[in-house]
Amino acid sequence: MGQMGKAVLERRELGNTGLKLSCVGFGCSPLGNVFGDVSPDEALASVRRALDLGINFFDTSPYYGATLSETVLGDCLHKLGVSRNEIVVSTKCGRYADGFDFSAERVTRSIDESLARLRLDFVDILQCHDIEFGSLDQIVNETIPALQKLKAAGKTRFIGITGLPLDIFTYVLDRVPRGSVDVILSYCHYGINDSTLMDLIPYLKSVGVGAISASPLAMGLLTDSGPPDWHPASNELKYACRVASLHCKAKGKNISKLSLQYSLRNKDISTVLVGMNSVAQVEDEKLLMEVETILKPAKNQTWPSGAQHN
Repeated sequence: MGQMGKAVLERRELGNTGLKLSCVGFGCSPLGNVFGDVSPDEALASVRRALDLGINFFDTSPYYGATLSETVLGDCLHKLGVSRNEIVVSTKCGRYADGFDFSAERVTRSIDESLARLRLDFVDILQCHDIEFGSLDQIVNETIPALQKLKAAGKTRFIGITGLPLDIFTYVLDRVPRGSVDVILSYCHYGINDSTLMDLIPYLKSVGVGAISASPLAMGLLTDSGPPDWHPASNELKYACRVASLHCKAKGKNISKLSLQYSLRNKDISTVLVGMNSVAQVEDEKLLMEVETILKPAKNQTWPSGAQHN
């Protein structure tokens, strides 16, 4: 198996971009103290560990922690002296602490602000953040063309759109020139409780767009501790997930690990983003991948059983 220190997670191609992403991506919203305070030392240690374990994809946004996430990620990558060609960095535009603004003027200013915080000359992917809260026609007619200019200027290599409802993706992709959007980021639609993202995959393949899935734990639904109070799910769904969590616990299993395993199975999804704010969390993802790597040579093997003439 080679040395265990510098692991290489499975890499998957992202649509037609040529980018190869680690199948587990580092979701940077926790670096913005979105789920509780993370000290600079903790942030640095978790980013360092992620890199050591072969995670090469980091996804942030100016919205996370009111720009704090981008700043912390930039500081960590700078302190660690990470080679730019070894990482894939994605940020977003259009959603900010003070609301939504998908105008060409705002998103053009936004990338310069993000690059300064990230201490980078360019990002690999710039995504319109949660487009269902804006006008989809504005996204098609104004925002995407503005991002195309930023791509031509070398400030981003690729362009994406993100959001919760799946029909927003087909609406936009049907209306923009082929190749002007490279990737979609969907969240809470590929996990044990909801796998509807799969319905979209054939369409995405047909238009050459890559798929990133985020929040395989459904924003806390699929955890032992349960979702935060503000979680928008119905009481019925919250109850069902709680019962499932207790069922796993009774069998000595953790529903979060099971959920992540489920999400990683599908090779049509380039990477699964997991919010990480501690070395322990990063280690958990690594353990799962290690076990899968160990079992890989013997995967799907069976043994003879029954009468020989059968």
